[in-house]
Order: sequence, then structure tokens, then C-alpha cells
Amino acid sequence: MITLPKSPLSLSLSIFSVFLYLCSSVFISVPTLFPLLAAQSTPTLDIEDDIRCFTFAPDGRLFYAIRHLMNFRRLQLQRDDIYLVAADGKRRRIVNGEKLVKGAAAFSYSIQSLTVSPDSVRLTADLRTAVLTDERGDTEEGQLTLLLDDSGKEIKISGADSVIPNATQATWLADGVTVVYLTETAKPNLLFAMGSVRPVAGRGGSIYDGRFFTAVAWDAKRNSAVAIERDRSLSGPPRLVVLDLLKEARREIATLENYVGGLTISPTGTKTAYFSDPDTLVIRELAAPGRIARLRVAMGNYQWTADERRILIKRGSEKRSGELVWVTLPALTTIAPGTFGPPPEEASLEPVLRGLSFRDFALAPDGRQFAVLQPGNRHLLVYPLP
Repeated sequence: MITLPKSPLSLSLSIFSVFLYLCSSVFISVPTLFPLLAAQSTPTLDIEDDIRCFTFAPDGRLFYAIRHLMNFRRLQLQRDDIYLVAADGKRRRIVNGEKLVKGAAAFSYSIQSLTVSPDSVRLTADLRTAVLTDERGDTEEGQLTLLLDDSGKEIKISGADSVIPNATQATWLADGVTVVYLTETAKPNLLFAMGSVRPVAGRGGSIYDGRFFTAVAWDAKRNSAVAIERDRSLSGPPRLVVLDLLKEARREIATLENYVGGLTISPTGTKTAYFSDPDTLVIRELAAPGRIARLRVAMGNYQWTADERRILIKRGSEKRSGELVWVTLPALTTIAPGTFGPPPEEASLEPVLRGLSFRDFALAPDGRQFAVLQPGNRHLLVYPLP
């Protein structure tokens, strides 16, 4: 008797039967599994444009900037646009880069980052600028922060323009009238001084005079921040400090053995985290600095979940694409004075979106969705958070 080979359909059915058996053997029901798979593969929003940066507002709305090239005489300028995605999913442009004119000279800019105020009605946009200085085409590059509201209207600083020159990493505080920002004092991005401005009053200037920081993580809704403070000569050890930005008060938390990057503050403002070396993430309680945890995980950009039990991390260089993984955070333990904590625990990694690589990502503050930026075409995809 000759046995005919199975048809593709019967072969598929056989494979599917084995799949069902394996699911049942590990106690995963098919109705439960399929929604999980769908949540990891079907975006709720797909924006097919050249996205430069994006951010979620505290109220769940999404703001993003797209590259906008325009011709000016014989020059090609870049003046990025800003768009808003409302709660109903409708998109609209709130800033037309062609109409954003600063001075009489040819002016070009790219938007590096967007930050939304705690009440979701004001924004800061970090711009990298280039201004034409002569007829030969020479340009002068710079950095400034643009202040605007959620409709795209510029917020003027009394007696000045709507921009803060030489400012970076700016954010509105919860009082609704104060903007804090950093200015570079040692290149490239080695040390920063801190400043503030109140646009309505037109008052502003340096705060924490004589103190310099290598990293700052704003906690805008509490008018505070955590920072890594260094001597101007970078000779002393890094110090972890908590800052009350309205009172201009400072509290030293700990002298660190080492710091290489990744400073953040948790959503409740009770914990901070940072990388002490390229493979070790340190989590520390701010009210009790002796309570810490150390986790072995490759350095990368990361964000806390709203419940502070996990982080979502893109491992690798900030400017390169990488895979996203969930990392469960370990429990904190109390360490003896003068020690740097227990040996790092090995992180358990859970790949997101089938282990694909992405240029950037963001978690929504409400914990219901997250967005990723595809490499290459820079399209923006939004997924429900499983």
C-alpha cells in the first residue's frame, strides 16, 4: 500500500493539534492565550510618518513631532511640526514649522524632545537650531527650549520671546507657572547648571548657584527632582541628591561608588534608580536610602510601570535600535552603613513584541498602552499594554 503524503491543510491541522495539546499541558487555555498574542501583534494606532520624537501626556493624549523640510530661496530648511492625538484617536497638527519664525535670518530646527506639564495643558520642546550667518551658507548651531500650550499657541515670557536660549531638558512644574531647565557648563554634556523661569512674571535665572549636575530626573508633579551632583572639576565622587525646586532646597541621599547613567525617579516619587556600571541597575528608596536592590541587566533606556513592580527597557545605546524586554524589580533590602549593597540579582527578561528591535518607546502614565518607534521608516505604533 502506498501512503500519500499529507496535504498542507492536514499538516497544518496536525501542527495546530499539537499546539493545543502543549497549551493544555502547561495550563494555558486557548481563549486566554489568543488575546495575549493579539495584544502583542495588533497596534491600536499606526502613524506612518517620519516621527522625530513623541511623548504621552498624563491624561493619555499623545504628542509627536514629524520632520518637515521646506525650501527657502536656494536653501532647504528643516522646521519640524508638532501633532496631537486626542483621546478619540483623531490627529491634528498644532504647530506648523513653516510659521514658526525666530528672527530675520534663515532659521532651521529639529525637535529633540517633547515634555508635557503635569496638568497636560502646557508643553516644552527642546530644539536644536541652525541660523544662517552669511551669504556663503555658514550657520551657527544652538539649543533652545520652546514654550507652548496644548493647542500649539506659543507662551511668551514677559518682556521676551517664547523660547529659553541655551536650555535643555526643560519641564513645567505642577504650580503651572514655573519652568525648570538645564544649561550645559562642560561639554559634551558632562556637567549642567540649573535654571528656572516664570513666563507670566518674566522672572528667572540660575538656581542652585555653584552646584553642578551630571544628570537630573524631574518629578514635576511634586515640584522636585533627583540628581547626580558633581564637583565642577569632576574630581569628587558622585552624590545622589533630592531637590525641592520651588524652595531651592537640597537634601543629600548618598555618596555613590559609581554612576554611569540612567537616572530615573519612580511614578510615586518614592524610589530612584540608576546604573552604577553598564550591567548593574541600582534601585534605592529615597526616604530610607539604606534600602536598596541591585539588578544585573544590560544598560539601556527604561521606564517604570505605574505599579513600580517592573520596568520596560530598551537595551543598548540610546541612539540605536534595540529589543524591548520587561524586567521584574527585586524587593529592597536594608544594607549596613558604609556598604554598597548585596550582590546583583540576575534579571529575568520577558521579550516584548516578539523580540523585534525599535528605535524608541514610551509607556503611557495610565499604564494602559505603550508606543514604539520603528527603525528605518520611523513610523509610530501604539499597542495596548498586556
